[in-house]
Amino acid sequence: MANIVFNIALGRLAYYASLPATNDALIMVPLEASGLVADSTMRDYDDLSTLLAGATNEQTSNMTRKTLTSVTVTVDDTNDRVAIDSADVTWTAATGNAIGAVVICYDPDTTTGTDSDLIPLTKHDVSMTPDGSDFTLTVADIVRSSSAA
Repeated sequence: MANIVFNIALGRLAYYASLPATNDALIMVPLEASGLVADSTMRDYDDLSTLLAGATNEQTSNMTRKTLTSVTVTVDDTNDRVAIDSADVTWTAATGNAIGAVVICYDPDTTTGTDSDLIPLTKHDVSMTPDGSDFTLTVADIVRSSSAA
């Protein structure tokens, strides 16, 4: 589950995860362990371009961005929450610098745009050193959101 929800995404998670537009998607971006900024700083970034413009680096050796598949939004009336989930993500023959986190972003139009169009939704701490083997990141709920009673 998420370690932080970006300020820009508070209250919008279920909407973005429902993928309301024609060519939209949720994109997972692997971040290098070295240079990760503190959560208190990261949560203030409003787009992926700004997040990557500072000390935080995207791991791009061969652990490229992944489009999340089988995204579901489930309203859980019993527990008064919304659960957002997706299929697990696999990188084949992963190499490059160590991973310290992944960020899930909403891309409003996958056919056009730039990193400044990608809205960071959640950050998930991940500790992984690529060694050439396949790496599967198990997604056990992207996030569960509930109201404070």
